Amino acid sequence: MFGVTLSPDAAKHIRHQLHNRGKGIGIRVGAKTSGCTGMAYVLEFIDNSDSEYNVYTSYGVDVYVDRASLKYLAGTQIDLVVDGLNVSLGFTNPNMTSECGCGESFTTDT
Repeated sequence: MFGVTLSPDAAKHIRHQLHNRGKGIGIRVGAKTSGCTGMAYVLEFIDNSDSEYNVYTSYGVDVYVDRASLKYLAGTQIDLVVDGLNVSLGFTNPNMTSECGCGESFTTDT
Protein backbone atom coordinates (compact mmCIF):
# COMPACT_ATOMS: atom_id res chain seq x y z
CA MET A 1 0.00 0.00 0.00
CA PHE A 2 1.34 3.42 -0.96
CA GLY A 3 1.51 6.34 1.41
CA VAL A 4 0.91 10.02 0.82
CA THR A 5 3.59 12.01 -1.00
CA LEU A 6 4.37 15.66 -1.65
CA SER A 7 5.57 17.29 -4.82
CA PRO A 8 8.86 19.19 -4.47
CA ASP A 9 6.99 22.53 -4.57
CA ALA A 10 4.48 21.43 -1.93
CA ALA A 11 7.29 20.21 0.34
CA LYS A 12 9.14 23.52 -0.04
CA HIS A 13 5.96 25.44 0.80
CA ILE A 14 5.25 23.31 3.88
CA ARG A 15 8.86 23.57 5.11
CA HIS A 16 8.56 27.36 4.79
CA GLN A 17 5.26 27.37 6.71
CA LEU A 18 6.72 25.18 9.48
CA HIS A 19 9.73 27.51 9.72
CA ASN A 20 7.48 30.59 9.98
CA ARG A 21 5.34 28.83 12.59
CA GLY A 22 8.44 28.16 14.67
CA LYS A 23 7.44 24.65 15.69
CA GLY A 24 6.09 21.40 14.31
CA ILE A 25 7.41 18.06 13.17
CA GLY A 26 5.41 17.83 9.94
CA ILE A 27 1.86 17.79 8.66
CA ARG A 28 -1.07 15.49 9.34
CA VAL A 29 -3.20 14.48 6.40
CA GLY A 30 -6.50 12.75 6.95
CA ALA A 31 -10.00 12.20 5.62
CA LYS A 32 -13.21 12.76 7.54
CA THR A 33 -16.89 12.32 6.80
CA SER A 34 -18.09 15.68 5.55
CA GLY A 35 -19.29 17.69 2.61
CA CYS A 36 -21.63 17.04 -0.27
CA THR A 37 -20.15 13.76 -1.47
CA GLY A 38 -18.99 12.07 1.71
CA MET A 39 -15.32 12.71 2.58
CA ALA A 40 -13.22 15.83 3.08
CA TYR A 41 -9.48 16.24 3.42
CA VAL A 42 -7.98 17.27 6.74
CA LEU A 43 -4.61 18.99 6.64
CA GLU A 44 -2.92 20.48 9.69
CA PHE A 45 0.44 20.95 11.32
CA ILE A 46 1.47 18.30 13.81
CA ASP A 47 3.63 18.97 16.87
CA ASN A 48 3.76 15.47 18.44
CA SER A 49 3.44 11.98 17.09
CA ASP A 50 2.23 8.70 18.48
CA SER A 51 1.75 5.18 17.20
CA GLU A 52 -1.62 5.91 15.53
CA TYR A 53 0.13 7.48 12.53
CA ASN A 54 1.98 6.08 9.57
CA VAL A 55 4.80 8.47 8.67
CA TYR A 56 5.97 9.11 5.11
CA THR A 57 8.90 11.41 4.41
CA SER A 58 8.67 13.31 1.17
CA TYR A 59 11.36 15.82 0.15
CA GLY A 60 12.36 16.33 3.77
CA VAL A 61 8.83 16.78 5.17
CA ASP A 62 7.22 14.17 7.40
CA VAL A 63 3.62 13.44 6.40
CA TYR A 64 1.54 11.78 9.14
CA VAL A 65 -1.52 9.77 8.11
CA ASP A 66 -3.79 8.08 10.64
CA ARG A 67 -4.53 4.46 9.86
CA ALA A 68 -8.27 5.00 9.43
CA SER A 69 -7.68 7.63 6.71
CA LEU A 70 -5.01 5.69 4.86
CA LYS A 71 -7.52 3.48 3.05
CA TYR A 72 -8.99 6.63 1.45
CA LEU A 73 -5.67 8.38 0.84
CA ALA A 74 -3.17 5.68 -0.17
CA GLY A 75 -1.25 6.84 -3.22
CA THR A 76 -2.34 10.48 -2.92
CA GLN A 77 0.06 13.18 -4.00
CA ILE A 78 -0.19 16.70 -2.61
CA ASP A 79 0.96 19.49 -4.90
CA LEU A 80 1.24 23.25 -4.68
CA VAL A 81 -1.48 25.01 -6.66
CA VAL A 82 -0.84 28.62 -7.67
CA ASP A 83 -3.73 30.60 -9.16
CA GLY A 84 -2.75 34.24 -9.55
CA LEU A 85 -1.96 35.46 -6.03
CA ASN A 86 -3.67 32.48 -4.39
CA VAL A 87 -1.57 29.55 -3.20
CA SER A 88 -3.09 26.31 -1.91
CA LEU A 89 -2.38 22.61 -1.68
CA GLY A 90 -4.19 20.30 -4.07
CA PHE A 91 -4.75 16.56 -3.86
CA THR A 92 -4.37 13.98 -6.62
CA ASN A 93 -6.09 10.99 -5.07
CA PRO A 94 -6.20 7.76 -7.12
CA ASN A 95 -8.93 6.40 -4.81
CA MET A 96 -11.37 9.22 -5.59
CA THR A 97 -14.31 8.18 -7.75
CA SER A 98 -16.15 11.53 -7.71
CA GLU A 99 -16.07 14.93 -6.09
CA CYS A 100 -18.59 17.65 -5.43
CA GLY A 101 -18.85 20.66 -7.73
CA CYS A 102 -16.94 22.96 -5.38
CA GLY A 103 -14.10 20.43 -4.96
CA GLU A 104 -14.33 20.40 -1.17
CA SER A 105 -15.34 16.76 -0.75
CA PHE A 106 -14.88 13.44 -2.53
CA THR A 107 -16.15 9.86 -2.71
CA THR A 108 -14.20 6.61 -2.94
CA ASP A 109 -15.25 2.99 -3.47
CA THR A 110 -13.29 2.07 -0.35
